[in-house]
Amino acid sequence: MTEHSTVHSVTYDLLRTLELTTVFGNPGSTEQPFLQEFPEDFTYVLGLQEGSVVAMADAFAQVTGRPALVNLHSSAGVGNAMGNLVAAYHGSTPLIITSGQQHRELVIGDPYLGNREAVTMPKPWVKWSYEPARAEDVPEAFMRAYAEALQPPTGPVYLSIPMDDWRKPLSGFTRVRTVSDRVAPDTGRLRAFADRISASRRPALVFGPEVDRSGGWDAAVSLAEKLRASVYGAPLLDRVSFPEDHPQFRGPLGMSVKTISDRLTGHDLVVVIGAEVFRYYPYVPGDYLPPDTELLQITGNPAVAAAARVGDSLLGDPTLAVELLLDMVTEGSARTAPEPMPRPRELPRTPNSPLTPPEVYAALSRVRPPDAVIVNESTSTMAQQIEWLPTTRTGSFFATASGGIGWGTPAAVGVALADRERGVERPVIGLIGDGSFQYSVQAIYTAAQHDLPVVYVVMRNHEYSILKSFAVLEETPGVPGLDLPGLDIASLARGFGCRAVDVETTDDLEREFTAALSAGTTTVIVVPTQPQKAML
Repeated sequence: MTEHSTVHSVTYDLLRTLELTTVFGNPGSTEQPFLQEFPEDFTYVLGLQEGSVVAMADAFAQVTGRPALVNLHSSAGVGNAMGNLVAAYHGSTPLIITSGQQHRELVIGDPYLGNREAVTMPKPWVKWSYEPARAEDVPEAFMRAYAEALQPPTGPVYLSIPMDDWRKPLSGFTRVRTVSDRVAPDTGRLRAFADRISASRRPALVFGPEVDRSGGWDAAVSLAEKLRASVYGAPLLDRVSFPEDHPQFRGPLGMSVKTISDRLTGHDLVVVIGAEVFRYYPYVPGDYLPPDTELLQITGNPAVAAAARVGDSLLGDPTLAVELLLDMVTEGSARTAPEPMPRPRELPRTPNSPLTPPEVYAALSRVRPPDAVIVNESTSTMAQQIEWLPTTRTGSFFATASGGIGWGTPAAVGVALADRERGVERPVIGLIGDGSFQYSVQAIYTAAQHDLPVVYVVMRNHEYSILKSFAVLEETPGVPGLDLPGLDIASLARGFGCRAVDVETTDDLEREFTAALSAGTTTVIVVPTQPQKAML
């Protein structure tokens, strides 16, 4: 043991080996022993609230393709982070989340800032939760956390670490391991699936977020074209896995049992790859599938397969499965390729005032660079965004994987930080509703401090429009708290250090958006819009 070798120094050496040198956090007193003498070869990304911290790390991990390290403050910080921890869990994002525990000498007395029942608190939204029994176990706990987070189904894990553990002497840790991050499908069962697909008269393909996460975009396009199959977007997508301007793309499936069943009418076989069957909300009763329609599911997540309400499932990496299916299925030359969907996109001759969401998206479509990435949390206008501002490239669309809001604004920060680390230059566009923006507005401080070229377009409709749509559907009139008067978003953004402008017309929007692309800093563009009834 060297003179200064401690749990702290040994753990940081391990983190270097695992390439976990970016720490997302908001420092607390019980975490300072971990953060002391922070190494120069590490990067600390400060978020001003723990929910934003987790969302930044979530998007960062998705873009880099590696686990991200998060440091939160005891139980209070973990509590603040829980909403976006739910999103990371549903999005299968590999995060290693740590928090400080009180000094071991004090824990038995339930001290101030003690992390009561630490391993229980983040459940069920982590794959593994652990507090080391001994200080010398801390490095190995990180090693196991890394393996747990990275192995499929990937996801967040949690470590609670007593604050006095970091100074304990430790000679070293040498049991660094590697693990597989992909599981191949059962080829016999996959061949049986392929036979059923080849025999189908009118198949439908539904590609979910797992496909894009695993790098299967190009293979998905090839499979659809070989089969001449109609392609639908899975409900409530957090990643897009197929070009939304492709002639075989038929649009999103919808969200309710009835809507999805109605959309699939006429298909004898539905093949769902990399998605749940299905993400349903709200409840509108109907048949889970149309009569005489069968369903096959391929997913890398056993829980997703087990939860499916209908169909036969196969476990395995979605990209590997699609690549194998390409050789197994018969060319769909006997099928008539689906006709491109009519897109009767019309804008008024005289622009509205305030603008409508389609007018905003149409304007952005004229000035958006082709390599731009979109982070969307304008929940009431997502159907219009697909129509006017479709995703056409892999890894270029991100949305929350949970039903909460407050993820999108910090996630755009995480995307931009990951691109910078990868040496990739592309615009990051945050499409955010005015209600969503308030949940995590403090995240724009981090964007400004790092001079990130993020362009936020905040649609200001003065209400929680998505909730008003649900109120109509669910026949719940008179719900309070759905209006948002009096918000000066541009002033808030300037207060956090961002460039900010208010615009009224599409000409102003296009001009300011184009200027923002070369501003070299974070810009917030606020656009008054008419409320949009969500397509549920």
